[in-house]
Amino acid sequence: MKKFLVAVDMQKDFIDGALGTAEALAIVDNAVKKIESFDGAVFATLDTHFENYLQTSEGKKLPVPHCVKGTDGWELDARIKTALEKRGYTAVEKYTFGSERLPELIGNAAAGESFSVELIGLCTDICVVSNALLLKAFFPEAEISVDPDCCAGVTPELHDCALKTMASCQIDILRSEET
Repeated sequence: MKKFLVAVDMQKDFIDGALGTAEALAIVDNAVKKIESFDGAVFATLDTHFENYLQTSEGKKLPVPHCVKGTDGWELDARIKTALEKRGYTAVEKYTFGSERLPELIGNAAAGESFSVELIGLCTDICVVSNALLLKAFFPEAEISVDPDCCAGVTPELHDCALKTMASCQIDILRSEET
């Protein structure tokens, strides 16, 4: 069985930049360890916006410019980037919460074999849940899981709510003894 890891939006703006949180900072070391020890192929999504962000639907509802392509905040966290580069990964720019391309890329990488997908990253309650649900919709028989020790939400409460939502949609929530 092939195994895939998706590191969702581990970018500076979500860790210590425009939308950074203490919880996001706290999971970076766990995420680095997960990336370094994962036995399979790795994908990393990049939340990608442009100079017109404040004119977009998202920008009108969340008027905090972030992850504007080409800015420092759009870049991966340095520790995450180092871990990803050491093992090799596929970068996937995405322009909304869930990546439209990720299911296709994973399907192609699976090449007809059975596979599992594990997700880590930021923010649990927005982009992690969106990508997990998309993958479950495209691949209902695949094992889809999330490691909560490698994720952080906008708030701890929203992180917990997203984990409950994913669990109710048959996405496995890994416990620390499995990480």
